Amino acid sequence: MAAYILRRILLMIPTLFGIMLITFTVTQFVPGGPVERLIAELEGRSAGGEVSVAASSGIYQGDRGLDEEKIEQLKVLYGFDKPPVQRFLAMMKNYLMFDFGMSYYHHRSVVNLVISKLPVSMSLGLWSFLIVYLTCIPLGIHKAIRDGSRFDMISTSAILVGYAIPGFVLAILLIVLFGGGSFWKIFPLRGLVSDNWSEMNLMRQILDYLWHMVLPIISMTIGSLAVMTLLTKNSFLEEIRKQYVLTARAKGLSENKVLYKHIFRNAIIPIITGFPGSFITAFFTGSLLIETIFSLDGMGLLAYDSIINRDYPVVLGTLYFFTIIGLISRLLSDLSYVVVDPRITFESVESR
Repeated sequence: MAAYILRRILLMIPTLFGIMLITFTVTQFVPGGPVERLIAELEGRSAGGEVSVAASSGIYQGDRGLDEEKIEQLKVLYGFDKPPVQRFLAMMKNYLMFDFGMSYYHHRSVVNLVISKLPVSMSLGLWSFLIVYLTCIPLGIHKAIRDGSRFDMISTSAILVGYAIPGFVLAILLIVLFGGGSFWKIFPLRGLVSDNWSEMNLMRQILDYLWHMVLPIISMTIGSLAVMTLLTKNSFLEEIRKQYVLTARAKGLSENKVLYKHIFRNAIIPIITGFPGSFITAFFTGSLLIETIFSLDGMGLLAYDSIINRDYPVVLGTLYFFTIIGLISRLLSDLSYVVVDPRITFESVESR
């Protein structure tokens, strides 16, 4: 086991290095980088060619353009005066120390910028994670027990309809129905909390926060319910049809004992082994469309703005951090097989 874990950790290094190298290389060929965007602003036009505020304020110099000395100063400012290989190695050296630098666009530390966006992403991800697991596992078990029944068919049809509706479409529908769009104004539409949240007592603060989360969480979770529910149902159905279940029933065990003492611990393995990875990534995921529709400033919106504005420190810094998180969560998911089912070992893998 120790040798397997060590080998997996060592494999993370070239994987992480390769991902960062490919992404860094792609950014070198993307037009409209930070230097070009700043030059466009200083010349009185935006990156798309429109006249900017600088032109209307009387400092427009587009006719003359910037001289080479000014352009070189801008390259030095952003570090683009050095060869790409040198910049990449310097970047990776800083990233090893978790020094992600400053955002070109927000003019803030990348670490502080990400931390400021995490409450939104953590709220959306964690609540979605809990609702999906706490709903789908009991529902999937009940569907497996009553396979082919009217309840099974109706519930399957309902969750498949929910799966077929895109989250952003459902979000707009919920706003129209319950957000004051055309019918009832029941739920708030902006932010995590109300403007007067700090003036409320503790209980009202909790209720206000939960009230703001209702519509975004529904929009994010509906599509995930079908996958987890059907996975749970099929896993339990596969175990129910095995010989050891017939033997347990023949011994006179009650259905509850057969289900929860024998079937459950075997059928739950495919579901529970994905728990560590899903739990960890739930804290850092973001949804651009959901955040935009409900005016939530989280990681999804940050990622979009960073790509559009060529904010490379944010793009590459968050990619580095989240890649590490993804690799670790994948390792934990694999190790959870051994924790859930001691019969599974990595001895055969280690002996190769």
